[in-house]
Amino acid sequence: MQAIAPPSQSFIRTTRPRLAPFRLASIQCVYRSDSVNFPNGVGLSRADWQSSCAILTSKVVSKEQPTEKSGSGTGSDGSADHIAAVNGHKTIDLNLVPIMDKNKTDLAAADINNNRPQAKPLTITDLSPAPMHGSQLRVAYQGVPGAYSEAAAGKAYPNCEAIPCDQFEVAFQAVELWIADRAVLPIENSLGGSIHRNYDLLLRHRLHIVGEVQLPVHHCLLALPGVRKEYLTRVISHPQALAQCELTLTKLGLNVAREAVDDTAGAAEYVAANNLRDTAAIASARAAGLYGMNILADGIQDDSSNVTRFVMLAREPIIPRTDRPFKTSIVFAHDKGTSVLFKVLSAFAFRNISLTKIESRPHRNRPIRLVDDANVGTAKHFEYMFYVDFEASMADVRAQNALAEVQEFTSFLRVLGSYPMDMTPWCPSGGD
Repeated sequence: MQAIAPPSQSFIRTTRPRLAPFRLASIQCVYRSDSVNFPNGVGLSRADWQSSCAILTSKVVSKEQPTEKSGSGTGSDGSADHIAAVNGHKTIDLNLVPIMDKNKTDLAAADINNNRPQAKPLTITDLSPAPMHGSQLRVAYQGVPGAYSEAAAGKAYPNCEAIPCDQFEVAFQAVELWIADRAVLPIENSLGGSIHRNYDLLLRHRLHIVGEVQLPVHHCLLALPGVRKEYLTRVISHPQALAQCELTLTKLGLNVAREAVDDTAGAAEYVAANNLRDTAAIASARAAGLYGMNILADGIQDDSSNVTRFVMLAREPIIPRTDRPFKTSIVFAHDKGTSVLFKVLSAFAFRNISLTKIESRPHRNRPIRLVDDANVGTAKHFEYMFYVDFEASMADVRAQNALAEVQEFTSFLRVLGSYPMDMTPWCPSGGD
């Protein structure tokens, strides 16, 4: 069985007060390719590598078996197996091989050009352990300080260490690689609709939804000190923010170009860093304070009931309960197309389970299904994956029976998470 090397991404972290977002960088990590049998049936798939990564990154006391013992203590190459104690259990380590090991003749060719910067494999230092015994929780979010995602992370996990990431996918990978303990990412907005990118990433990655938080969004029009509205020629912000303020910008009489950037606070940072006196940004009041900008207009969202729903992601699912309101998120597909959708929905209707969300996304592995008819030709049907949220816990027998029935009608079914609903009192968007 061939071992799989970890993904070639790393994250750079700064300790300055205004944290720079993580960016993907090239790294190299060599994993020993000989066949290894891990205890408890752990294999060598990507998921298993990540599970073993968790063992590496825990605070463990590594112990080596005496090499004098004959038999099990030594491998075929004469090297001793390494044993790590994790919560009182012994587990075999990953046997990560240093890239520049001059004692290994098979890696000697790597020293041909000593002047070339040498990449290093991932180490325990790179994959920091999860906080224990009350340590601060590390939460990844997309954007820069002052972003609404940072505020959502603070609401979901008060007193957490918020870690900015420059892309949604980087936030997913930060949790997978143990650089962060949780991720808080937007999934839908009451005005702008779904954030499709994160729906696709939920399917691509193996993280679990462990909670949700709903954050009222209060947009402001920001500009450099001394700039007036009539001086503006363009407004920049996240595409969702531009969509949420479209009518208000028109009412303000702003004849400006509207340009999309990665996030709201990043737009404010860009205007301030480049001293753009003809450009305004749509962002939060906190971003104005962080980047030294004035608020030209406050509360410019088209609807005061502007709320963004964020999901909280973790490496492991939580145990579902029935003593409080829970929500469950699933994704499914069927080989014969969308005709099965009615049967799936009826499984919930018959059990009086309320659906709170249904979203369709293109089936990337098979986007089009062809149906040949000798009389009329070939019909082309688009194929979709369906995401559904429903109000029930997986500990509820109704939900278990509903999913058992759904499984009969679908070719693919995955539970993304069963988690507590955000039941905080409703408060329309106001100032930060």
